[in-house]
Amino acid sequence: MRYLKIIAVLLVLAYIGRVVYFETWLGITQPESDRTMRITTFDADGEGHDRILTQIWVDDELYVGVNHWPRMWYRRLLDNPGVEITMDGETRPYRAVPVEGETFERVDQARPLSLSFRFKAGFPPRRIVHLEPLEHEGAEAVNPD
Repeated sequence: MRYLKIIAVLLVLAYIGRVVYFETWLGITQPESDRTMRITTFDADGEGHDRILTQIWVDDELYVGVNHWPRMWYRRLLDNPGVEITMDGETRPYRAVPVEGETFERVDQARPLSLSFRFKAGFPPRRIVHLEPLEHEGAEAVNPD
């Protein structure tokens, strides 16, 4: 029985190590594709911090998932929801709004996470953020009609 406990502990430690490796690799390499974008969040001093995230489009609205344990970028946007999004070489201002309830369920069902991904990432709790473009608000303030 003692050997089974040792094996169980070693398996749990190996799994934790695998999750740490996966999350570290992802954070360092930040792989990009045609489905990713760069989000710039700002800390209390106004310094920008970039992170590559996957775009989630549902009903022509842009969302991002918070799908990993490392989530400093998410904590920064909760403190300061004014972010910049770079897609297709263009950078634009957005307001980041965490979603819950029906909207969360709709977006989560439209882009569910696979069991394989959740296993690799260590089953972190998922959050979803709606990114609202601010261009129109700024244009109205500059050129009121």
